[in-house]
Amino acid sequence: MEIQNKIITRGGEFIVKDTMCEDIFTPEDFTDEQKMMRDAVKEFADKEIWDKKHEFEKHNYKLTEEVMEKAGNLGFLGVGVPEEYGGLGMPLTSSLLVCDYFSGSSGSTSTAFGAHTGIGTMPILMYGNEDQKMKYIPKLASGEHIGAYCLTEPSAGSDANNGKTKAELSSDKKYYEITGQKMWISNAGFADILTVFARIENDKNITAFIVENNPENGIELGSEESKLGIHSSSTRQVFFNGTKVPVENMLSERGNGFKIAMNALNIGRIKLAAACLDAERRITTTSVKYAIEREQFKTRIIEFGAIKEKIAKMAMDTYVGEAATYRATKDIEDRITILREDGKNHQEAELKGVEEYVIECSILKVALSEDTQNCADQGIQIFGGMGYSTETPMESAWRDSRIARIYEGTNEINRLVTIGMLIKKAFKGHINLIEKAEEVANELTEIPSFDIPEFISIFDQEKLVLKNLKKIFLMLAGAGMKKFGVDLEKEQEVLLAISDVLIEIYMAESAILRTEKNCKRFGEDSQTGQIAMSQLYLYEANELISNKAKELIFSLSEGSEQKFLLMGLKRFTKYYEYPKPIELKRKISKIISTESRYCF
Repeated sequence: MEIQNKIITRGGEFIVKDTMCEDIFTPEDFTDEQKMMRDAVKEFADKEIWDKKHEFEKHNYKLTEEVMEKAGNLGFLGVGVPEEYGGLGMPLTSSLLVCDYFSGSSGSTSTAFGAHTGIGTMPILMYGNEDQKMKYIPKLASGEHIGAYCLTEPSAGSDANNGKTKAELSSDKKYYEITGQKMWISNAGFADILTVFARIENDKNITAFIVENNPENGIELGSEESKLGIHSSSTRQVFFNGTKVPVENMLSERGNGFKIAMNALNIGRIKLAAACLDAERRITTTSVKYAIEREQFKTRIIEFGAIKEKIAKMAMDTYVGEAATYRATKDIEDRITILREDGKNHQEAELKGVEEYVIECSILKVALSEDTQNCADQGIQIFGGMGYSTETPMESAWRDSRIARIYEGTNEINRLVTIGMLIKKAFKGHINLIEKAEEVANELTEIPSFDIPEFISIFDQEKLVLKNLKKIFLMLAGAGMKKFGVDLEKEQEVLLAISDVLIEIYMAESAILRTEKNCKRFGEDSQTGQIAMSQLYLYEANELISNKAKELIFSLSEGSEQKFLLMGLKRFTKYYEYPKPIELKRKISKIISTESRYCF
């Protein structure tokens, strides 16, 4: 799919524009080379992680370190690193494909891999000068060195810029001496290179430094944290006691640390979403196999409607997550390519490309982390009492998945980011949000059409439903602005609800577009399960959005205005031909049980 032949929407612009299925990337678009890499990673994960899953529940940090070393030897740690710095120089879609299939077997290795290839490497790659990149990136790409990211402190969690760690310039001006405490540092037990954030004097913003982990230089590690999950992921406190860091190891420039931290988290968020995907696939497949084998009341439990419903939901969320994650990934990749063609170097292009899609990165982080835990929770339920046992993979999957809602900014923070960034883009004129909201407000004053549209092609009705859901978002955003004005940013409950509407729209649209594209390419008869999942997800999104909208309308308005908004909601959540949810779930479940695996 050539960039010049497709329309690339800006970050967040999906809410005010219709996207053509031909303009998105789907998992079915991977090249043969990418599929070969995917298969190699999956084979590695099966052999080195999945088959040893119980060992990763025994706080075996050395085993995680060994897996990382082997992954480095095979090139998996440097997939997205440019060739001039020792990597494979492959595009972002390839990086996330590797992250996806590497991460599903164990939360411990997933965390180590993500912390290293994402926030452990990317800040240096994106912000380092040439000397810094040449010195540190090749060994990070090969796995000879492992990276860690030291941002969080006791007083600076979500409020990342509130860190108390200090960096003081030495009298000879050759070093910064760093003093302070960092906590919840992934890979701390075996990391060689630390990206450390500290404050110089009384600067408003923190500064980033590249620090070599040397215990003889005032670096002390706390003991391994006792955690709910990710038992073999090294997580420690790191104490800096006058640690000397050469001035040339300042990353970027003084006071730029908060920006570095936020941009590193942006790429970390979409990588976290990808890391959730194969976990969902494995949980779904393992649950299906068990449900086929397990009998109760002389019947395989896969035959029971209660189980079919769970299997269908697990598969649907996985399919939709794949669609949305790779759609956004390719959008970022294409933006990077365009910026490179416009003359920007790799560093600048990657920074700007990721920054453009902050909203989508946060959407995916929220949706995939919550879907994965729901998937694991239903997996336990399908296994019944055995699901609660450490002898099955379900309980560890549930424990490991819980941290994803906290990593890379809590889901609450990320929900607020989606709306905050959308409003910021609107005021900068990057997204035509205000004018579109006014159009919806005007439409609400008009008498609605009572004509029944004729639906001819696949998803004609679903596209109309999506268009109307976008109008609901604009209606609610407009009502919030009218009620609170510039103080809307303080009304977190309102923003969280509006964000949920935005998230559901992006996820539903991604599924519809993926399936529509593949119906055109492979024929509708080959996509019956995919059609069912897309229709079911949209129906459930429509119901969820309706409930969220009512909550907001009741909270933000009263009297005639409230009746007016409720009438608009009724108009915009209307189906002309309602789908049959139970029938769709049974269809999805039947396909999966026949294949004995997640097969989409």
